[in-house]
Order: sequence, then C-alpha cells, then structure tokens
Amino acid sequence: MAVDPMQDEPTIGKLVVDAQRDISQLISDEIKLAKSEIKVSVKAGGIGIGLFAAAGFVAVLGIIMLSVTVAYFIHWDGSGLDLHWAYLIVTVFWFLVAGICAFLGIRSVKRVHGPERAIAQAKQNSQAFKRS
Repeated sequence: MAVDPMQDEPTIGKLVVDAQRDISQLISDEIKLAKSEIKVSVKAGGIGIGLFAAAGFVAVLGIIMLSVTVAYFIHWDGSGLDLHWAYLIVTVFWFLVAGICAFLGIRSVKRVHGPERAIAQAKQNSQAFKRS
C-alpha cells in the first residue's frame, strides 16, 4: 500500500527557496546595520576634522591679525610691558587656543569605530551556518 505525502508538508524545493530568501534577507539586514554604524563613525570623524581645521584657522588668523594689536595694547606707548614681552604673551595665548582645539579634535576622532555590532553579528551567523 502506497503512502501519500501529507499536503501540509513543504517540499525540498520550497525549503531551499525559503532558506535562500532568509539568508538573502539576513545579509541585507547586516549590510544595513553596518551602514548605520559607519554613518555614526563618519559623523564623529567629520566633527574631529572640522575641529582640527578650526585649530589651524585660529592659530594662523589669530596670531597674524590680533597678535600685533594686542601686543601694542600691552605695550601701551611704552608705559606698559616691553614690546617683546607683550608679543610673547599674545603668542602663548593663541597657541593655547590652538592646543585646546587640537585636543578636542583628537578626542572626537578617537570615538571613530568600525561597524562592531555588524561584524559580531556576521561572525555569529557564520558560526550558526557552520553548525548546520
């Protein structure tokens, strides 16, 4: 007597198609996760680069344009500090401003990371596929 296969049971072809679709969806989702993580890191890196540019801008323009004026105010027609001391005070101030901007830029760039969650998820999925 022949046994008829059950109507509710999927065929091997259907199972293969379902598995292929699920794997494709999984890979697509992991790519989306990696893109979102990279976007956050790129934003932090961009902020860091902007702060480095600000540090350079402040160092150059600040020293060139304001240093002479401030040094002469400190000197004040010879009744204040000697002119060489006035220039030194102004120069040290602008380098401190540039150093603070550079420090903040370095701190921001250190927050840039790779897509760690996506990599961990991919490794976990790879392990699951190897086991099956």
